[in-house]
Amino acid sequence: MSSTTGKGPRSNLPPGPPGWPIVGNLFQVILQRRPFMYVVQDLRKEYGPIFTMQMGQRTLIILTDANLIHEALVQRGALFASRPAESPTRLVFSLGKCAINSAEYGPLWRALRKNFAAEVVGSARVKQCGWVRKWAMENHMGRLKEEAHEKGYVEVMSQCRLTICSIIICLCFGAKLSEELIKNIESVLKDVMLMTLPKLPDFLPVLTPLVARGQLRRAKALRKKQMEILGPLVQARKGFVESRGSPKSSSFDMASPVGAAYVDSLLSLDPPGRPDGLGEEELVTLCSEVINAGTDTSATIIEWALLHLVLDQKVQQKLYEEIVDVIGHNNGVVSEDDLEKMVYLNAFIKETLRRHPPSHFLLSHAAREDAVLGGYTIPKDANLEIYTAWVTQDPALWPDPEAFRPERFLPGGEGYEVDWTGNRGVRMLPFGAGRRICPAWSLGTLHVGLMLARMVHAFRWVPYPGSPPDPTETFAFTMVMKNPLKAVIFPRC
Repeated sequence: MSSTTGKGPRSNLPPGPPGWPIVGNLFQVILQRRPFMYVVQDLRKEYGPIFTMQMGQRTLIILTDANLIHEALVQRGALFASRPAESPTRLVFSLGKCAINSAEYGPLWRALRKNFAAEVVGSARVKQCGWVRKWAMENHMGRLKEEAHEKGYVEVMSQCRLTICSIIICLCFGAKLSEELIKNIESVLKDVMLMTLPKLPDFLPVLTPLVARGQLRRAKALRKKQMEILGPLVQARKGFVESRGSPKSSSFDMASPVGAAYVDSLLSLDPPGRPDGLGEEELVTLCSEVINAGTDTSATIIEWALLHLVLDQKVQQKLYEEIVDVIGHNNGVVSEDDLEKMVYLNAFIKETLRRHPPSHFLLSHAAREDAVLGGYTIPKDANLEIYTAWVTQDPALWPDPEAFRPERFLPGGEGYEVDWTGNRGVRMLPFGAGRRICPAWSLGTLHVGLMLARMVHAFRWVPYPGSPPDPTETFAFTMVMKNPLKAVIFPRC
C-alpha cells in the first residue's frame, strides 16, 4: 500500500515500508515481537531520516534527523506544538486532555504550564521547598544503610523511586506521608502509566466494540482507584488552605505552609475552557502527571549513572574526589548550592543522559495544520514521532558514541558547549525541546545531582557478586535495566 499515490496532502508523505490493506504496517510490527524503537532503527537505515508508517488508521511520521528535529521543535515550534488525538482509554485519565503533557497547544495548555513554571519550578519556590529534599534525602540515606545491612546489597531503582516519589508528592500536596502510603500511590500511578500505553484498538478503532470495551472498563476501575488514593490528599490540602494553615484541619502532616504546594495554586486557577475552575478530578490528574513524569525519569537516570560508577571505579573515584574538594571529607552534607561547583558531576550526568536517554521517543507531536517538513507533507491529523535516540548514537555528532566518557562535556570536549535543551541545535534531547520541552527538566536534574552526590560522598559502590551489573535495556515507560541494578555499599568514613 503506497503512501505517496493520489491527490491532496497525503500524496506527498515521506516514503515508508509498504503495508497491508486496512492495517498498514501494524501487524508487520506486531509480528516482529520486539520493541518499536528497534523496528524504527532498522527502517531508518532503509528509508532515511524521515519516513512514514501506516499503523492501522493512524499515520506516523518518524523523525530521526537532528536538523529536521530542530526545525520542527524549535525553528517552527508553534506549528508542530500540538498533540494528536487521544484514545478513549487515555482520555479517562487525562480528563479530556486537561494536563500539561496532553493538552492541545492553546490557551488551556499555556495557563497550566505558566502556573506550573511559577509555582513548582520557579527559583523562589525551589529554594523555599529545599527542606523537602533534605527531609527525603535523610530518609533515603538511612534506608540504604538498612537495606545493605539486611540484604548485603542495595537495589538502586526501588530505593531511588521511593525517595523521588516522596519528594514530588510533598511538592504537590505539601504533606509528609508514610512510606507505606507513598508506595501505594507509586504502585497505582505506575499502573496508570502502563494502562495508557498504546493498545491495538488505538490504531484500529474498528476493533473497539470487540476489544476496547473491556479495556475501557478496566481503565475506569483504575481511575476510581486513583481517585480513592489521591482524592483524600486533595481534600485535605484544600481544607488546610481554607483554614489558613491550621494543623487541626487535616489528619495528614501538612508540612508546607499555605501557598507552597502545587495544589494550592491549582485551587485558585481559572484556566480558559474550564468555566468552573479545576475540580478534584482535574487536580488529581495534574498531580498524577507530575508524580509519574518526575519519578520515572529521575530514578531511571540515577540507576544508569550508578551502573557506570559501579563498573568503572576510576570514574567513581574522580567524582568522589571532586565532591570532597567542594565540601570536605567530613565537613557536612552536600547542599544544593554545592552542585553548581561540581563540574565533573555535571559532565557525568550529561554523559549519562546522552548514553541512556530516559526514552527513545518524545511524546507524540502533531501539526496544527497541514505542513511541509524536509520536502514532505505532514498532515494535521498525523502523529509526528521524534526518535531522539539516534541523535545521541550518530557518529557524525558524537565520536565513538557507544563509549561512556564524561570528559566529552568538560572544557575541550566535543560536548562541552552542547545545549541539552536543544534551543541552539539538537545533539541530545533528554527532555524534548521547544515549546513542549519538559517544564520540570531543571528540577529533575537537581534531584539527580543531589542524590548522586550524596550517595557517592557517603558510600563506595561496587558490584554485587550475586547479581552482576547487566546493561541490557528494556522498556517500562522509560528505558530501564532489564535486571535492576544491585550494588554493595561501603561507608566512606
